[in-house]
Amino acid sequence: MKNHILIPTLILAAGLSSCSNPDKNQEIQIQAPAKVETFRIQKDKFTSTIQLPGELIAFQQVDLYAKVPSFVKELKVDIGSQVQVGDLLVSLEAPELSSQVNAAESRLKSQEALYEASNANYNRLLEAGKTPGTVSQNDIDQANAHKNSDMANLEAARANYKEVSVVRGYLEIRAPFSGVITSRNVSLGAYVGPNGKGSELPLFTLQEQAHLRLTVSIPESYTGFLRNNGDIQFKVKALPATEFKANIHRLAGALDQRLRSERIEMDVDNTDKRLLPGMVAEVSVPLTASDSSFVVPKTAVVSSDEGIYIIRSDNNKAKRIPVKKGRDINDKIEVFGDLKVNEEFVVKASPELREGNVIKK
Repeated sequence: MKNHILIPTLILAAGLSSCSNPDKNQEIQIQAPAKVETFRIQKDKFTSTIQLPGELIAFQQVDLYAKVPSFVKELKVDIGSQVQVGDLLVSLEAPELSSQVNAAESRLKSQEALYEASNANYNRLLEAGKTPGTVSQNDIDQANAHKNSDMANLEAARANYKEVSVVRGYLEIRAPFSGVITSRNVSLGAYVGPNGKGSELPLFTLQEQAHLRLTVSIPESYTGFLRNNGDIQFKVKALPATEFKANIHRLAGALDQRLRSERIEMDVDNTDKRLLPGMVAEVSVPLTASDSSFVVPKTAVVSSDEGIYIIRSDNNKAKRIPVKKGRDINDKIEVFGDLKVNEEFVVKASPELREGNVIKK
């Protein structure tokens, strides 16, 4: 009997205890809104910097080949030689070419003699013809035609001699600009020419190293911020403690179809020869907007399955505003959307703060 009475008594006591504290349950179900920090959105000219790899290349570079079949007669330079524009780099020899020059010179002298004789004969007949009945007009015309023919042959001989003389000039290869010889692929007596085995490699490679080009490929999303004459800084692994400066001098004006990026070039003074063509540089490219944009704390932007948005306080109620993200630096980020200056937004937004929730400041 005690057991049957005890169980209902405990159930009744538990029910009475639950009914005696209605306020406590109400406090659990109804929670006051948490306090949030807000800010007034403003526009600002946002300046950021991106780090990109770049390459230093020679300001000018040329591979020098032999234009006529020949043999190396004399080498004037070697790897590392510093040369000035017009300096003789290599002398070549081609016996058959020398024979052609001699033959052309002989033909030129022969034609000169023939023209002088025909011209003198014409002048004599012309002078004699001034006396009536001495020389017929036909003889004068024939002498004039012969003189003109010899004159044409003389011009052809001069052109031929000039042509073979120019070709003979190819036997001397000179520096097209001042620079450094960075490679040599021939030795004395080697056969060289425009065709065949002697043309596989250049005789020399010449680079201008007093000035260098720094080339960088800028991703498509940043190309709108590039400006000519903008300053950049860069470093190289060989001199990690030294920071170099340069100016943007050339923009490609088009995107590379494969990389989807724009190539830019900076001119770098290298008269001290500390930098070498082929070095890889770490380049800091400043990105300065031409117009101001809205800048907010990174914590104010929510990226979720529902999209990218920031939360505006409309009469102390949450309103999600869709935005697109731009550049970011440190704890700030650009945003683009239906925004107005001085609108109030939540500093630390989260998906838990839903549309219409009360915002307690």
